[in-house]
Amino acid sequence: MTIVHVDVAVVGGGPAGLAAAVAIRRTGVSVTVLEREQALGGIARHSDHTGYGLREFHRLLRGPAYARRWAERAERAGVVAETGTTVTGWANDEAATRALTLTSTQGIRELHARAVVLATGTRERSRSARLVPGSRPLGVLTTGALQQLVALGERTPDMPGVGRRAVIIGAEHVSFSALLTLAHAGCTTVAMVTPESRHQSYAVLKALAAGRHRVPVLTGAALTEIRGRPSVEAVEITDLATGATRLLDCDTVVFTGDWVPDHELARRGGLSIDAGTRAPSVDAGLRTDTPGVFAAGNLLHGAETASVCAASGAWAARAVTQWLARADASTWPTARGVRIECAPPLRWVSPNVLVAGQHAVPHGHLLARSSAFARRPGIVVSQGERELWSGRLRRTVPTMPVRLPAGWLELVEPGEPVRITVTG
Repeated sequence: MTIVHVDVAVVGGGPAGLAAAVAIRRTGVSVTVLEREQALGGIARHSDHTGYGLREFHRLLRGPAYARRWAERAERAGVVAETGTTVTGWANDEAATRALTLTSTQGIRELHARAVVLATGTRERSRSARLVPGSRPLGVLTTGALQQLVALGERTPDMPGVGRRAVIIGAEHVSFSALLTLAHAGCTTVAMVTPESRHQSYAVLKALAAGRHRVPVLTGAALTEIRGRPSVEAVEITDLATGATRLLDCDTVVFTGDWVPDHELARRGGLSIDAGTRAPSVDAGLRTDTPGVFAAGNLLHGAETASVCAASGAWAARAVTQWLARADASTWPTARGVRIECAPPLRWVSPNVLVAGQHAVPHGHLLARSSAFARRPGIVVSQGERELWSGRLRRTVPTMPVRLPAGWLELVEPGEPVRITVTG
């Protein structure tokens, strides 16, 4: 078997992976980005709407242009990119070896690296994972699959194209992105359906849906059956308060949101997985619990914007550079870390391990998620009987980021976990 040696391997060619690769390469070490798609750029490649690039490139770009800019920046920096390459596992099934098994048109190879950055991103939970009953017709998609069909023209016998009448399951940011993609494809959205009491995005997007596109948002409702053969013909929607059902005629169903990290490679390598994020546990430097292995981007906090992911990758690059300067497993800090836990309605926090001396975190704050709507909720951060910080947030909305201040990090002591609670 062919064995290749590099200083750093980055798994994933989206904004997080490319930002990490560029920053590391500029220190003079060799970096290889491994991307299973045929082109770099991540999801932005087929998110053909504006809103990208202001922080990184100081101008507003559409998704495909943003993806190209990152690919060009990586090429200029001297990053080696292997597209169409899937990382199928760790050599000897141990992340500690920092040796990856690759599959591509070149065959099966091993890539050995002094450091590995996992930037594998996140995906939407599919219809089968959500256990929605009914028949199994054509025309059931996730937002990612929809955008590939429309922007990239990647049609297959199982995904022949987009129909004329769609129902979107979800009412968060990406749901409205799906609405725009459907409109671009000439497909009318019949309704957006969410179990929450209201939509989980910005008011301007709700106004766009209700005004320009005249799409009703059905709140407090759930999709309970998909009907049709061989293609979707209708869906059954159930009111969660009354149990009343109704049918909506449609030929396309798009499942949006409900993010699941692409964590299979991390699990296969035996990395510790945080119960809340379902992603590798990381400290403030985005180090996992395995020496030389780091994680960044929406693998850790799905699904943040591309600019947040890029900032995460650049932040991880600092810790990678420090590791390469020493590469001494005995100094790897996360084994001595203090875990951060959160209580409902908070679902998770990232990073979720604190190490003595780490007083700064990516983006300048911790990222969290809540499962409930709330205005001015109180937050308490404590360790044992000690209160480290308390304050109020402006609001919490399911699926939208909760940003927690990090000024209390220097007060953390070795030992008991840190706990973040909502006080009402």
